[in-house]
Order: sequence, then C-alpha cells, then structure tokens
Amino acid sequence: MDALLHSPFGEVAALLVMAAVMGFVGIILRQPLIVSFIAVGLVAGPSALDVVRSDAQIDLLSQLGIAVLLFLVGIKLDVKLIRSLGGVAVMTGLGQVAFTSIFGYLIGLALGLDHVTSLYVAVALTFSSTIIIVKLLSDKREIDSLHGQIALGFLIVQDLVVVLAMIVLSAIGIGAAADGHGGGSVLTVLVSGIAMVALVIGFVRYVADPLTERLARAPELLVIFAIAQAAIFAAIGDFVGLGKEVGGLLAGVSLASTPYRETIAARLAPLRDFLLLFFFIALGSALDLSLLGAHVTGAIVFSLFVLIGNPLIVLAIMGALGYRARTGFLAGLTVAQISEFSLIFVAMGVSLGHVAPDALGLVTMVGLVTIAASTYLITYSHELYRVFEPVLGVFERRGTPREPHGSGEAAKDGYPVLLFGLGRFGTAVAVRLQKRGVKVLGVDFNPQAVRRARALGLRAKYGDGTDAEFVSDLPLPRAEWIVSTVPIHPMGLSHEDTRRTLIQLARGAGFTGRIAVTSHSAKDTEDLFGAGADLVLEPFQDAADRAVELISGAPEEDRTEIPDIRGEEPQST
Repeated sequence: MDALLHSPFGEVAALLVMAAVMGFVGIILRQPLIVSFIAVGLVAGPSALDVVRSDAQIDLLSQLGIAVLLFLVGIKLDVKLIRSLGGVAVMTGLGQVAFTSIFGYLIGLALGLDHVTSLYVAVALTFSSTIIIVKLLSDKREIDSLHGQIALGFLIVQDLVVVLAMIVLSAIGIGAAADGHGGGSVLTVLVSGIAMVALVIGFVRYVADPLTERLARAPELLVIFAIAQAAIFAAIGDFVGLGKEVGGLLAGVSLASTPYRETIAARLAPLRDFLLLFFFIALGSALDLSLLGAHVTGAIVFSLFVLIGNPLIVLAIMGALGYRARTGFLAGLTVAQISEFSLIFVAMGVSLGHVAPDALGLVTMVGLVTIAASTYLITYSHELYRVFEPVLGVFERRGTPREPHGSGEAAKDGYPVLLFGLGRFGTAVAVRLQKRGVKVLGVDFNPQAVRRARALGLRAKYGDGTDAEFVSDLPLPRAEWIVSTVPIHPMGLSHEDTRRTLIQLARGAGFTGRIAVTSHSAKDTEDLFGAGADLVLEPFQDAADRAVELISGAPEEDRTEIPDIRGEEPQST
C-alpha cells in the first residue's frame, strides 16, 4: 500500500480521492471549495499524512493551472475597460502597496522584530492572491461587475509592482533567487517585457484572427492551441523575469480580440478548475504546521491588519476617486489576504540567511488565517456590506461621479416596468415590452450589459438589486411592475437569493405594484410565491408553450428579432 501511494500516479489518485471527500464535506458544511482543497494539502503534507512526495509533478500541474487561469483572465480583458479603469487601478494598487508596506513595517518593529525581518514581513503582506480572488469572483459571477473589474485592475497593477520590486531587488543582490543567480538586470527584463508586448500586438494584428479561424474547424485543436499559447507565453515570461502570471495574461490578451474567445474560455474552464486543485494542494502542503506556534500574538496582529487595514485603504482611495462606498467595500474585501507568493518570498529570505525560520512560521500563520477568512469575506461580501453600511458613508463623496449611473431622466421619469437583469432573457423581455409601447427601465450590475442594452435603444442604468439604498432611489411610486430575470448564485456559493432580497427591499421601500421573478423548478416557484412574488416566470416552460403554439399552427404575434448576445450573461445582482 505504501508503495502504491508513493508512486506518482498512486499519489495523484489518492490526492484526488481526498479532494473529492473533503470537498463534499465542505459543501455539506457550506464552506468554499478552496478552503477544502487547501485543507487537503495540509492533511496530505509533511506535517500530517505525508502523502505528497511527487513535488515536481504536482508543482508542474499547479503552475500550468496558474498559466491557464491567467490566460482565461486575459482572454476576457476589454481594452476600453482597462483604459477607463486605469486610473483607479493604478492609484488603488499603488496606494494599497504603499500603505501595507509602511504600516506593516512599523507594526513589525512595534512587535519587537528587527528591521530586516520587519521589512521582509511588510513586503510579504503586500502580496494579494490574484488566483484565489479571480476564482472566487468567477464562482460568484462577479468578475464582470464593476467592483470585480476594478479589483482585477488593481490586482494586476499590484502584481506588476511586486514583480518589478523583486526584479530590482534581485538585480542589486538583495533578493537573489533561491538557486543563487540574480535573474538578469532590470534593463534586460524591461527590454524583454517590451518585446513581449510588441509580440502580442503583432500577433493580434496579423495572426490571431486568420489562425484561430482555421483552427476552429477542429475545435479540439483550437483548445490544444490555446493551452499551448498559455504555456509558452508563461514559460517565456518566467524566463525573462516577468513571471508566469504576466506571461499567461499576455497569452490571453493575444486571443482576446478573436471571435472564438468565448468558445476557448468555455472549453478551458473545466481544465482550469482541475489544474487549480493541484495549486491549492501544493499551497496547503507547503505550510509547515510545526512553525505556526512561534508567533501567535504577532500572527493575530498582522492578520487583523491585513483583514481590516487593506480593505479600508482601498475603500478610502476609491471613495476619494468618486466611487460609492458599496463599490469600494466590495472591491476592498478582495485584498484582505496575503498570497502564496508571500510564503515563497519569506522562504527565500530564510534561505539567504536574511531572516530566521521563525519569520516563515509567522507569515505562514498569517497566510493561513487571512486566506481562509478572506474567502468567507468575499463569499458573503453583500451580506457584510448590509451590516456595515450605516458607518461607511464617510468614505463616499457627494454624487459619486465615477459610478456609471444612468442619466438623470431615469430618476424623474416614470417607468411602468423596472426590469432587473439584462441578459438574453431580460433583454428580450425589455425589447418586446418597448415594442408594445411600454416604457422599461433596465437595471444590471454589469456595466457592459448596461452599455449593450443602451445600444439596443433601451433605457438602462447600473445598479444592484440587493442594495437597499439603490432600490429606494429608483422611481418606484410610478412603477407598476418590478421584473427580475437575474440568475441566482450557484448552489453553495451564497446564502443570498437575490430575488427574495429584491422583493423584500422593494416592499420595504414602499413599492405597491406587482413583482415578477424567474424560476426554473416547481418547488422554487412555490417558494417564491410564498416570499411575496405576484408572478413567477418559468422561461423554459413558457418557451415550450410558445413552441407548441407555433408548431400547432397558432398565429405568430409580434415576433421580434433580438440581436445575438450569447456568451454575455450579466452579473448576478
């Protein structure tokens, strides 16, 4: 049995079984899968069962998972969006790095750490895990929301700053890599980075469209090519000193303009989830439990600093830039943890003799606490906002000029129908109502969905149906219907049912009209009626009824062609 477990294949098989079991237990306990997968690494690591022996193979799979994840982030990047959010991304990212470094260093000195150790710990605390954050926001369907896009922007800025800092330290010999070489000069890395960007621009302009069009004739080959693109760019980025993350991101950007990006993203999503399992296992197995007890007090102080201080600085910066407190709060929660690279950074300092092994134990405990806690903070971010909403007004400028609200006419005009959710179904409903002369105000939490609706001639504004303040500011007195076509969160990701929340907030704001929501099961329909819905729409059943009418020869009435917006589902509100 021991020989079976310690063969690479048997070891991977055992890890997959453990992941399935612990993941199932986590779902029963309503815990995010990421925590379960890190727990697998802890249990399988050297501090417990010591199952993980094939470090090279697991590390290879985890690194490939990182490349694929960042590739999928890059392939969905909107150049116009990056340009519009560039200022807030840079200012928030740099502000958070500066704040965390300075105050982390001072806290380290106050706790009795020496200057070098305090500096290492402070720098380690500036690293936020882009991988974990992107995975959580993607699972919540919030990667395309305003706060998700801003968070992604400043996390990328933060990653680039961290990479640059490590390159500079490496070049001057302070932070040399663990294998003993400096990793090249800053000038060499800068030139290499410019060359990679130029390569991406040339590829996008001359190669991407014709190449993917030919590859798309064999979908399997298109997927293999996409994986190869992610891997080779990640390898090149790592080789020239930019890092696998930047390389994988640029690989995605190189295919972001092609008409097949949604197909590629959909086909790679299951592979991403499988490979990231090994990333989280590798992360958990790298945590040495024997080092965790040396600095309990320091770990608690630093953990509270990361969990509270980082979100506050993001909230303050975004408020000063003109964003609503709610957007700043949701974006700020994404940086309430340190990264796996924090452990690597401090381990490098230990290997170079700059800091004692106790420092690694301290950062390891901070990482364990903040990663686990921030996972819940992000998962239940909307519920937390409603708890702290009364005290967050000080972070919001009057008028919130940077929020993409609709025009002022929306507030003063009357709309018989307020429709939440501008996806395929919601947009189709809005267009047909407008064709019949019914004025509709569409609402969505995805700025892109709002722009698409306006392009179709609909009145639409950005907003969240679970935000009490936003709902109360809508023109409710003159509305006859509130219609919600918003999809609910996937099972296990949130306790919040946005439809029930919207019903409660609308009634609480004095809405006396009728409320219609969508459902996909008979049991759900019954529960929604019990929650106060006046009408429950069942899109699949209604579509089937309409199809029977058409097939049986019933007259076609007001059939309206709706532009194809597949693959562009909006954010859950």
